[in-house]
Amino acid sequence: MTKAPPLPTSPTIDAVMAERRAKAFTTRSIKRESKMDALRLALSMVDLTTLEGADSPEKVRSLCQKAVRPFERDEEVLGERLPHVAAVCVYPSMVPHVAERVKGTGVKLASVATGFPSGQYPLGVRLKDTEQAVADGADEIDMVINRGAFLSGRYEEVAREIREICAACGEAHLKVILETGELETLDNVRRASDIAIANIRPGDFIKTSTGKVSPAATMPVTLVMLEAIRDAYLDQQLVIGMKPAGGIRTAKQSWHYLCMVHETLGGAWLTPDRFRFGASSLANDVLRAMVKLKTGRYPAGYDFSVA
Repeated sequence: MTKAPPLPTSPTIDAVMAERRAKAFTTRSIKRESKMDALRLALSMVDLTTLEGADSPEKVRSLCQKAVRPFERDEEVLGERLPHVAAVCVYPSMVPHVAERVKGTGVKLASVATGFPSGQYPLGVRLKDTEQAVADGADEIDMVINRGAFLSGRYEEVAREIREICAACGEAHLKVILETGELETLDNVRRASDIAIANIRPGDFIKTSTGKVSPAATMPVTLVMLEAIRDAYLDQQLVIGMKPAGGIRTAKQSWHYLCMVHETLGGAWLTPDRFRFGASSLANDVLRAMVKLKTGRYPAGYDFSVA
């Protein structure tokens, strides 16, 4: 049996300074000639997601069409073919319907698993959930940690479950959702980030939120998680991705996050392989901003398909 890695020692977070530094990124300006490049990059990093009780094969197929061609009139209006988004994220039952639509397009197939969003199901059920999603074609698994165990101080249990689910992913990449809105403090966010990073593989991700709890992604929380990734890279040359999810709705917000990633981790993280936005509504606002830059006209939201 592989020996479990020791629990990492996490630094204490100065919450006031984290808030102040995160706010500073909202004051950064981007030159006009660079804005279109930033918007293309943000679009390519979006995980289009539908995680509702009313999800159906028809709905996810429509979402796949949006993922592959985010703006069906891009060449007519913008004079270029826009990039596809990074991934489509769905419940495990919808994975086969997505697989048949995105194969060969470059769009990744992500699935939430492990008793999403509570993470309170028995571990055996969560492992089978993961294995089935991968068997059905998922390229990525978004798992959620057991926050009850974490907040009770059962860190070894949380670490062990992450390792076992990571192993169940096989070749699929894992994104570990911390559900930061329930972790109460930035110190807890840092500790949970460090535990996750110590028990996943290079190329896997840590992620803020399920989108089902408020607050979801915030800039201070994301900054703390980025700094955990930075420290793991500096200490161990370990490359881990980051995904803020929930609450990022505008193109302007995406610029702020990209500035934060660049200044914290460097340009090597400005790629969908290392950074994602879990924000479906962001895609259309990015498209609106692109049209505004190109034509001078800011289009209405209904000018773009929802899915």
